[in-house]
Amino acid sequence: MDATSRPGRSHAGKVAWITGGANGIGAAVARRLAGEGAHVLLADIDTERGTALAKELDGAFVRCDVREPEDSKAAVAAAVERFGGLDIAFLNAGVAQRTGIGGDFDIAAYRRAMAINLDGVVYGVDAALPALRARGGGDIIATASMAGLVATPFDPIYGANKAAVVGLVRALGPNHLPENIRVNALCPSFADTDIIAGTREDLEKAGFPILEVADVVEAFMAILGSDGAGEAWFVVKGRPSEPFRFRGAPGPR
Repeated sequence: MDATSRPGRSHAGKVAWITGGANGIGAAVARRLAGEGAHVLLADIDTERGTALAKELDGAFVRCDVREPEDSKAAVAAAVERFGGLDIAFLNAGVAQRTGIGGDFDIAAYRRAMAINLDGVVYGVDAALPALRARGGGDIIATASMAGLVATPFDPIYGANKAAVVGLVRALGPNHLPENIRVNALCPSFADTDIIAGTREDLEKAGFPILEVADVVEAFMAILGSDGAGEAWFVVKGRPSEPFRFRGAPGPR
């Protein structure tokens, strides 16, 4: 589906639920939305920073471990109770686990990475859909990564779970667009946040220039301003963000 803009769309009064909202990209998006008059419900395991940011933005904070389905449902319920509904679900919580496959394979690290980066999105979509339907529609944006669009040899499990998020979003988009619910993916290259601690050198060697968080926020806002669904918007240094153009798979002859 082609992305078309919705110029002048106002976010004043809208309600946004943001997982991984205490830090990094989630916190930056929260500041932007709150600055435009939206109500923000921050969800994170970092209670100290999340509570402080919610106070700063006149929003709300709930502790939420996205690996637990009931935590996401409780967060959505808190948004509805505090602000009257839900319009935007930004499923952003994630980790970079550096899990190789081979003699040093760490099963616990693998399961943690998949649970946060993939299960967390699945549970988040499941929790958000009823509240969005009650509002007559809205937006779900999941943070994937350029690692879900290109090979990531230095962290194959991260690449796998982010590719799964992209595939999930592409499939969900057409399903929910008739309900006026737009499901899309944000696919930044690696941004200058805590998640890249210890991996910056590997990223630069692999050709992933480090993004400014502000560029990722602009891409997020562009997705909110579009009419597309099931799209994966890339965010790379020096290029305008737009939906990645997937080539169609070969069909039968």
